[in-house]
Amino acid sequence: MKNELQRKMVRERYGEIALTSGKCCKSHEKEAGDTKDLSLTMGYSEEELRAAPDGANLGLGCGNPTAIAQLKAGETVLDLGSGAGFDAFLARNQVGAAGLVIGVDMTSEMIEKARSNAEKQGYSNVEFRLGEIENLPVADAAVDVIISNCVINLSPEKDKVFREAFRVLKPGGRFHISDIVRLAGEPTENGHKDPKICNCIVGAERVDRLERLLDDAGFENIRIKKTETSDNLLKAWENSDLPLEHVVSAVMEGRKPV
Repeated sequence: MKNELQRKMVRERYGEIALTSGKCCKSHEKEAGDTKDLSLTMGYSEEELRAAPDGANLGLGCGNPTAIAQLKAGETVLDLGSGAGFDAFLARNQVGAAGLVIGVDMTSEMIEKARSNAEKQGYSNVEFRLGEIENLPVADAAVDVIISNCVINLSPEKDKVFREAFRVLKPGGRFHISDIVRLAGEPTENGHKDPKICNCIVGAERVDRLERLLDDAGFENIRIKKTETSDNLLKAWENSDLPLEHVVSAVMEGRKPV
């Protein structure tokens, strides 16, 4: 019941965002020009921002997972919580016509928006599937790389997310995730009842616990590191109502053993 309540709040809020192109919290309440500035703060380049279809970038991330993933032509990439498709579209440019990008999101409005963006551009190497990241609609050992941008913190069952990620990766497959993590303290008590769970801070987990969950799922070469852009991003959020103490934007990386 607790987990479903949290999912319901997240699904409804992000459904509203998809329909209105609104933002998830005060930190993200930006006009189009400010969305661009915020995205630059997250580590995206001007070229990447120009390459994405109109309406794909809602300014909801906390990093640039495609910049750290070192994607190769022909790879199959899975984007967890793909939203309107921004990172998936950037990834498809890197994997090329021989590659495939699969976006999974639990919000039907986001899936519709992403599919519309892809159809308008005539993209044939990217697809979007409705589903939960704790129960991925993806076959075993089907993808080479997993990316995600500020989504894992929203899950009430992060252990399931990591186990599912391990399941769908090919042996030797890797993940490169941007997310908000906690250096100290605890996730907000009763966060599953707090509408602010959607702001990427309330559900942020401690680094040591994330490392343990990833290890328990079977991953190796685990690395969780504060990003170079974290201070600038949190500074951009400092006039918001977010509880920013003890949190940073971080990169999470790991590999499934061969």
